[in-house]
Amino acid sequence: MADEETKGHSSHFLENKTIVIAGAGLAGSAFVVGLQKLWNPKLNPPTIIIFERDAPEIADQRETYTLSLTGFDNSGGLVALKNLGLLDHALKHAISGLDGAGAFKIWDSSWNEQVAFRRKPAAGIPSTSVRIARKDIRQVLHDAFDLGNQCSIHWDSKCISTTQLPDGRLRVRVVQGENAHEIEQESATEPSSGDTLCHGGAVLRGGVARFEEALPKLPGEDWGFVVSRTGVSAFFAPVDKHRIFWAVGRNEDQVCNLDRSSPTQLQAVIEQSLDLGSHIAEPFRSIVRRTDPETALLLNSRDKLPFAHDSISKVPAVFLGDSNHALSAFAGIGGNLALVDGWDLADQICKHSSLEDAVKVYDSLSVPRAMRDVKRSRRLVKGAHDTGLHYYLLLCMLFVGKFVRWALNKMGR
Repeated sequence: MADEETKGHSSHFLENKTIVIAGAGLAGSAFVVGLQKLWNPKLNPPTIIIFERDAPEIADQRETYTLSLTGFDNSGGLVALKNLGLLDHALKHAISGLDGAGAFKIWDSSWNEQVAFRRKPAAGIPSTSVRIARKDIRQVLHDAFDLGNQCSIHWDSKCISTTQLPDGRLRVRVVQGENAHEIEQESATEPSSGDTLCHGGAVLRGGVARFEEALPKLPGEDWGFVVSRTGVSAFFAPVDKHRIFWAVGRNEDQVCNLDRSSPTQLQAVIEQSLDLGSHIAEPFRSIVRRTDPETALLLNSRDKLPFAHDSISKVPAVFLGDSNHALSAFAGIGGNLALVDGWDLADQICKHSSLEDAVKVYDSLSVPRAMRDVKRSRRLVKGAHDTGLHYYLLLCMLFVGKFVRWALNKMGR
């Protein structure tokens, strides 16, 4: 009788409903963990079905690179992991950034340090920034899933379309392997908003180099950019104690493509990178020369400004992470936004009595945050590939910013 009385006085708009998550990446996975963590145990939980387009082994191969997760404000991935109760688990996989070892830096082409970015971390966060492999972060999230009758994940299953039904639900068409089948359920996340990515002009070529011995002294445990007045930038980040990810970028007029099934094209990425970065001092050439061609990549700088869910009352689909605000690979902050998106949406859904109210508050947090970071990313891409006077103006701004941060730290702010 007590349970019946409780049910009569308390309810939630997602009780006994079904939520479809299109993609088991960071944003959708963080949302699932957050919703399960924050859900009122007195209420019947929703059923959560996650569809991931890749098989587990393919997903691991695609995500060997590391992410920079920050912890100096509420937009950082480390803060989101703390809210999810997973910070300690995630930090066990940190490659660098803990105990004062490693920081984000900018060097010139002779590896002279121009700026080192160190800020005061938020309360309860041990570091301003750490690097962790994306596959390890995702695995930490997946290990936290409460899988069972109310939550399941289906690998090698791609959501390819949705159709709204007369009763307001969404029919989600899923292709699994060779077979296609349809399900009729409510959806919390959607695979694509139907808009397009904007090309930022820069092209990124890179790969993963392996050293049998220790990594080179530079960059060592640090990560960041080499910039020069040539218009060519380079990025370096440790993957583990024997591997380092590198990338060379420059502005190019046309969008470039890479056929990963062609050994010739994969090797050409390495050779062209050596040519583009020929002005960068050692250990640049030694790093690039040790690259496994199978890890070679070619990415175009593309992004997408965020949007609010103005039609949520008509179409119950929420776009998280890249489906809402894709960032260029040059930005290095997409993982942070994905984790914070997932947490914020789960938090607002559990606090509000309707999807419309929850998403309205969520948008008020997510859209300005992503708008700021997309614009910041565009400035970074432009600045990293500036030449002549613009390059020297960039250096001046970096030094001014460094002085301001130093002054604020001295004042305890």
